[in-house]
Amino acid sequence: MDDTELERLYDYPDDLDRAWVQVNFVSSADGAAAVGGVSAGLSSPADKRIFALGRDLADVLLVGWGTANAEGYRGVRPDEVDTARRARLGRAPLPPIAVVTARGSVPPDAPLITDTRVPPIIVTTEAAPADRRDAWRAAGADVVVAGESEVDLAVALAALSERGLRRVSCEGGPTLFGAMIAANLVDQLCLTVAPLLAGGKAGRIAVGPQAVPVGLALASVLTEADYLMLRYRRTTA
Repeated sequence: MDDTELERLYDYPDDLDRAWVQVNFVSSADGAAAVGGVSAGLSSPADKRIFALGRDLADVLLVGWGTANAEGYRGVRPDEVDTARRARLGRAPLPPIAVVTARGSVPPDAPLITDTRVPPIIVTTEAAPADRRDAWRAAGADVVVAGESEVDLAVALAALSERGLRRVSCEGGPTLFGAMIAANLVDQLCLTVAPLLAGGKAGRIAVGPQAVPVGLALASVLTEADYLMLRYRRTTA
């Protein structure tokens, strides 16, 4: 499938009046979310193409600090997105990264903050130390306080929407995804299933509190080199 058709399939709805969340994950056929602690061992060229497209189309990338730290996140570079596509679609040249940390675990000198072209957004709580929040701001980050001891994700998404960042691409990890499910904030899931049996003790793609099941409709199915790229949209309100 060419890039034009992929863009049509995966682009966000028009005229959004709120933050609309797409979650991106890859898992093994037996449900493992990672190999060796990171998702790269499950990926493929086709999966990476879909992942990159998700970044091209998004206003903001949402990620939990545990995943950002494990995966070595830094700011998005111009050579990591299709800047021509973003310009054509009216997106900013580069999407900021919004990292979620309830207790302020992000070091002020983390590459996510210091190695970036676009100021990151740190979503945290009142429980995060005030001096840490001040250090983030001094380092150039935009700090969103959402909740007292746990991040209120609905408040966080409202803050992103107020900033004009309504096309939200959530890149994990499992704890953040589980919390998003529990709060009924997932609009679309893009799931790549790798033709691997990983075994071991790897966790599933979503973990967290028991949630009311969210109905999904299968919106598209793509396949390449025995990988399945599935796209589901929420059907329940």
